[in-house]
Amino acid sequence: MRLLAGDSAVIFAVGDDDQSIYAFRGAGVANMAAFERELRVANLIRLEQNYRSHGNILACANALIAHNSRRLGKNLWTDAGEGEPVRIHESLTDSQEAQWLVEEIRGLVGEGWLRSAIAVLYRSNAQSRVIEHALFSAGIAYRVYGGLRFFERAEIKHALAYLRLLENPDDDGAFLRVVNFPARGIGARTLEALQDAARARGCSLFAALPSIGGAAAGKLGAFAQLVERLRADTRAMPLTELVEHVVDRSGLIAHYQTEREGQDRIENLRELVNAAAAVLADEGIGRDVPASFGVSGLADAARGGAADAVGAASDAPESPGASIGGTTQEPQAAPLATFLAHASLEAGENQAGEGSDAVQLMTVHAAKGLEFDAVMVTGLEEGLFPHENSMAEPEGLEEERRLMYVAITRARQRLYLSFSQTRMLHGQTRYSVRSRFLDELPPALLKWLTPRALPAVSAGYREGWGGAGEGFGRQGAAGGGRLTGARAGDADIGRLSGAEQRAAQKFDRGTAFRVGQGVAHARFGEGVIVGIEGSGDDARVQVNFGREGLKWLALSVARLEPSG
Repeated sequence: MRLLAGDSAVIFAVGDDDQSIYAFRGAGVANMAAFERELRVANLIRLEQNYRSHGNILACANALIAHNSRRLGKNLWTDAGEGEPVRIHESLTDSQEAQWLVEEIRGLVGEGWLRSAIAVLYRSNAQSRVIEHALFSAGIAYRVYGGLRFFERAEIKHALAYLRLLENPDDDGAFLRVVNFPARGIGARTLEALQDAARARGCSLFAALPSIGGAAAGKLGAFAQLVERLRADTRAMPLTELVEHVVDRSGLIAHYQTEREGQDRIENLRELVNAAAAVLADEGIGRDVPASFGVSGLADAARGGAADAVGAASDAPESPGASIGGTTQEPQAAPLATFLAHASLEAGENQAGEGSDAVQLMTVHAAKGLEFDAVMVTGLEEGLFPHENSMAEPEGLEEERRLMYVAITRARQRLYLSFSQTRMLHGQTRYSVRSRFLDELPPALLKWLTPRALPAVSAGYREGWGGAGEGFGRQGAAGGGRLTGARAGDADIGRLSGAEQRAAQKFDRGTAFRVGQGVAHARFGEGVIVGIEGSGDDARVQVNFGREGLKWLALSVARLEPSG
């Protein structure tokens, strides 16, 4: 630019350093400061009046971005009025977060809001899967802006093709999709010869593989061995383990690790494991049931039936109906087949077209430059937003904060921020800590929502994040008083619903721990149990570790010792 301008020309440039979110593509925020410094800008004009958002939204954005040190500095304002407070929602799980989104969207539409004026934003593409599933199940039209729906993404189609070959090696469509992906040196001529052989023999492409000779035979043979090895290795695996095994051993992960921006695709592949777990939950199938187990006795086995019922069922042929315990039951498909059917259904032609009245789903990066009447920013948890890859360096954290600033300023009238206590990661539950960005917003401008389904024992979790009189810890803000470790006792069980009360009492009787008890952990130190959930192998406790914060710990894994 200096060469173009020379010594006498005038340069006029417009930019927003607070919205510089593409450092990974070389667009460093320092470029703007360097422009001002090196070209000796004499007249820097700050465009601070905002014509999009209401005042409370802008005030939150200003407060957030003020935590960044490397900025030219500006303070947005509007004459459109303060508007509504920013709504914050906490869920127990990511699936409950998605269900809350559905309910809130239904409510907005019922009030007359257009679906197309509502946007759901997320930090990572992989997060869309659980949201898409909830919207699809609720029959709410949606559109993934600037991208593809989860089950339409190339890497997911590749993984599903491998899974379809395990289910049915004679699936020619699945065969053609992955026979040379990742690349194995199998060219178009080889595939044409294989297709000719299959037509001549009246069989599938997989069955025609022995017909091919020469150099191509070795490459095709290696692919056939891969498929057969995957089938043999996963024959007795539960569905989630099978999906994770296939994603890893097929070569897909290794392939995308070599791509410059392959991390998003890898996260999508990992999310496929969560999709499998969700299908099992939706269908009431036990997570330990072998994925290839497809007989009429599956329902009893999956729901914890007698072991001899499993053994008998595994030897029985499939039939239109079978009598178990005197009751005729309909045959049930194997978990893998059920999962593939769900994936096929959700990948169908059900996404709303461009210009239609549909909820807009997108990453925050894709949302830059857009605006919506209502914006819902989801997954505000440490490690997710801000992303774990950015938290080691101050520059990375400031970039994440700019990304959050972009997300906030997409909203015109109403802004929702949501997070969940737990989130599925690679088919396993990850216990989350809410994003630091929530603590950087002015408490007076926030309206904390209390989901109906959130158990009262989670008040301890809420208090651990709210300061005195702030957030979920406020007296009355969550519909009741606070529950702290020091004051929490057996009497708090009375606040739970009937089912929760029975579960908590069963938990107490079956373990050495109770609400309000002091415990010690090798890593987190000493703490107090403020929440309990589940029983047996599924039992977990929520512990307030003081400086370390509140943690959900599975008793089957964590080595907790009573203290005090």
